[in-house]
Amino acid sequence: MENIIKAAVARGASDLHIKAGDVFRARIDGELKPLTKQRLTPEQTKTIALKFIPTEEDRKRIDQIRDYDCSWGAPGVGRFRVNILRQRSSFMVVLRVIPFEVPTLDKLCLPRVFETVADMDRGLVLVTGPSGCGKSSTMAAIINHLNTKANKHIVTLENPIEFLHRDLNSSVTQREIGSDTESFHTGLRASLRQDPDVILIGELPDLQTVDVCITAAETGRLLISTLSTPDVATTIARMVAMFPPEEQEVARMRLADSLRAVFSQRLLPRADGAGRIAALEILVCTPAIRELIGDRNRVGEIRDHIASGRDEFGMQTFEQHLVDLVESDVISLETARMVAPNPTEIDRLVGVIGGPRRSTRKRQTQEVADQAEGEDVAEKGSDEG
Repeated sequence: MENIIKAAVARGASDLHIKAGDVFRARIDGELKPLTKQRLTPEQTKTIALKFIPTEEDRKRIDQIRDYDCSWGAPGVGRFRVNILRQRSSFMVVLRVIPFEVPTLDKLCLPRVFETVADMDRGLVLVTGPSGCGKSSTMAAIINHLNTKANKHIVTLENPIEFLHRDLNSSVTQREIGSDTESFHTGLRASLRQDPDVILIGELPDLQTVDVCITAAETGRLLISTLSTPDVATTIARMVAMFPPEEQEVARMRLADSLRAVFSQRLLPRADGAGRIAALEILVCTPAIRELIGDRNRVGEIRDHIASGRDEFGMQTFEQHLVDLVESDVISLETARMVAPNPTEIDRLVGVIGGPRRSTRKRQTQEVADQAEGEDVAEKGSDEG
């Protein structure tokens, strides 16, 4: 089993699926691919599940387990986030690969606005997107930036702990839900008494945690967390909707005051087939944006402010970034159209309505070549004359 997992990691797998009645499968570049030909029996899958469970107490109650989360690692194989579940009365195990090396903002090709936001003294920063879009890697890169550049106390609350951060210029305290603290809400409340400068929360599971999170941001800490929302507008709506109707107006004002940035991302296949890259929608909370968040009748105007605030504040819509990736030949135009919230906007921005497209870079390169060729012809004609 470890040899199969090791081979999958070497091929760049992000997830592995081990299920009774099926072969080993791995998600590579976003596609689920078979790794073996032999199907696993229920007994084999149960034995594999037992190998990942870290405590003897939990192993003894294996037959009562329906959903179980933990982490697992093996020298020379890798580290993994593990989910054990039941399906058709048999076990299934899903592994999420956690690289040993903590990613950097540069390695993830994230823009400089991430550094600007990470260096803020207080407020709430949200990294959003669907499952498997790289949110954990992005948050780890932000923590790595702070750990490298700043002298702060960083507390993380995770289920389970994923990337392992060494203490560099900062002190990083990593707590795992279930083993180091009872819950996200309990751990977050406790962290406020632990002299933190930065708190990372792996997820916001309930209203209690959200409420304490906003309070912590209001009292001078930088809070970084995630939501499984597809874009900036939905993220703001989801945060407000978590509060009871009678509290939503106050919650909207609190969110407008505490929110500093929203990074919504999706992983897209590169045009050359060499892995995936994140497409980003970025909101930075300017005074104008805060005013819009606080007014429920004007929330729809936020997207226009994002689009117009690109040069000055580093904001961008998904469509703007998708066009950048298309123009630089990182992703295909077809991919951009397929994932864009508004495909017509993609066509408008790249100017392809009514005809085939040529990328800006290729077009500029051809123009330079044509100009040089024209100069050569002219010079040759002058010499002949």
